[in-house]
Amino acid sequence: MRSSEKIALAARMHVMLRRKTGRVTDTEWLACNREYAEEIIRFSNDYAQKEGHPDLAELAEKLSVLLLPPQPQTNGYKKTDLRHEDTGLIRYIRGLR
Repeated sequence: MRSSEKIALAARMHVMLRRKTGRVTDTEWLACNREYAEEIIRFSNDYAQKEGHPDLAELAEKLSVLLLPPQPQTNGYKKTDLRHEDTGLIRYIRGLR
């Protein structure tokens, strides 16, 4: 997705939140910062559910799909090549000496 499309969607969310809740958001930061986007989406969904604004929930869902792509699941380990370049044998890591 292009940057201009992200900013346009963030601007729509900004206008809707300003009209319905009085909350002011930063559209450029919303388009580029994942943590800020997650918080604004969470706030929008909570407010939409509490006050009965399905259009706000719908826009929050669109924003979630477009700005928050799923993060790949990692196990926290970095893959390394354990083979020695010259011999092709697996080298020891933290071996005794």
